[in-house]
Amino acid sequence: MSLFDSLKSAFHSSSGSNVSRKIDVEGRFARQRTAVTGTMAHFYVAKDREHDDRMVGIKILDIEKMELFENRFKGLKKPSEGEIALAMHHPNVVETYEVGLTMKGQPVLIMEYIAGPSMQNIVVQKQEEHVSGRRLKLIHDMAESLRYVHSKAYIHRDICPRNFICLPGSTGVKLIDFGLSVPATAPFMVPGNRTGTPLYMSPEIVRRRVTDQRVDIFSFGITCYCLVSFEHPWQGEILNGRAALHHDTSPPKDLVDRCPNVDPRLSRAIMNALNPDVTLRTESMEQFLLAIKNVETVFVK
Repeated sequence: MSLFDSLKSAFHSSSGSNVSRKIDVEGRFARQRTAVTGTMAHFYVAKDREHDDRMVGIKILDIEKMELFENRFKGLKKPSEGEIALAMHHPNVVETYEVGLTMKGQPVLIMEYIAGPSMQNIVVQKQEEHVSGRRLKLIHDMAESLRYVHSKAYIHRDICPRNFICLPGSTGVKLIDFGLSVPATAPFMVPGNRTGTPLYMSPEIVRRRVTDQRVDIFSFGITCYCLVSFEHPWQGEILNGRAALHHDTSPPKDLVDRCPNVDPRLSRAIMNALNPDVTLRTESMEQFLLAIKNVETVFVK
């Protein structure tokens, strides 16, 4: 089977919906700007001429890199990124409108465009003006998005600030990118799949142990910590893959030590979520949301 045929098969929905239909990206869309060039895809913003020039996000996947990832699950009938994305319908998850192949045979996703800032930029550049007075709302939205993904029986596998996009005015947030997502079933949770963003990667992934949805909860906890403090719980000079080795060899700095005026209930909930010991970690997103149910503000006087 050729590379194109194998990718066409991998990107085709097992549920029977045609996600390998041809989409004339160059003819139909007017490119506005390139937003992101990632390790497995190119993403840009465009006007959709077929839908009253609405703004959309276009994600074109790298065929060879996608095939390398999908080959890890050969014979397991893993749903493609397109199929997973099309199944997600929630106010805090970016909507995917169409999935198919470009005229050149590249897998492509057409999705909702969110005009607000990336949480990655907010955290890295410490843009307090974007989140002041809004952190609790953003944390709730992130938690609800992940609770929804888990309720659909998936593991996102790449929860980090880069994959949360804020609405204009940072009035809310939406989760993006199901490129590394897998079903939360035994065949996909065996040791060995070391994928994700190192600074947010759980010890189970780093040490190639059995995984479950709690790997997302760990990454979510770190994301919340970074949103509150603009610092990483394992703050250090190493920013590459080796950084994740510290997550179970040295303790994280307690959030209240970095931010003494953070609501202690929120601090405990975040620290429990990012506990390196999976047996002590928050068990579910429902449990996290219950823990912060009565929190009214991130910072207390």
